[in-house]
Amino acid sequence: MKGLKKQRRIQVLALAGACLVGMLVVLWHMPKDAFQFFRSPSEVRASPPAEDEYFQLGGLVKVGSMTGVDGVRFSFVITDGAAEVPVSYVGGDPAPDLFGEGQGTIAKGHYVDGVFQADALLAKHDETYMPAEVIDALKEQGVYRKPDS
Repeated sequence: MKGLKKQRRIQVLALAGACLVGMLVVLWHMPKDAFQFFRSPSEVRASPPAEDEYFQLGGLVKVGSMTGVDGVRFSFVITDGAAEVPVSYVGGDPAPDLFGEGQGTIAKGHYVDGVFQADALLAKHDETYMPAEVIDALKEQGVYRKPDS
């Protein structure tokens, strides 16, 4: 009986070791930017991705760059201070409430002929942000306080 337990323990440890080695091999062969959340305009300008590559572009919306804002179709420029990338947004949803000039954003889409074709936008907010629905509910209960007070 002791020999069987020892043999089973060795088999389990060997299987776990093989799985670990397999995972390390997979991680080693992944593209270098596989764990990158978004690319900055400088990175996109330095090494433009293929037109069929779907990725996220992040930075600040350049002040004065928003044109043709009519809900779900408009254009703007994302900058990181060193480089700028023009963005054309055509999405199924209107831009987020916190999206605007001078604000941080992440756009999802493709880079085609020097213009980022975005189909989704994410807006950055600070730690004091609270959705309007939550504020309304707190006001109804009489417990709402402004974040700066």
